[in-house]
Amino acid sequence: MRLILGIILGGLITVGTAYMYDSAYAPATAAVHAPRPLVNWDVVATKWSGLTTRARNEWTRIAG
Repeated sequence: MRLILGIILGGLITVGTAYMYDSAYAPATAAVHAPRPLVNWDVVATKWSGLTTRARNEWTRIAG
């Protein structure tokens, strides 16, 4: 159980850190030598939306 909790917590910390890094440098992306963001959050939002929609549809299909 601790292993599963550790994996979930590690994933959340990784995504949270990437989000904080990207949001800290977001205003500087218009500059010429600004660091590029680590994650394209628009793509993440689209994929997450598709995943949740698919999960809901499958649950509806299975549950009847």
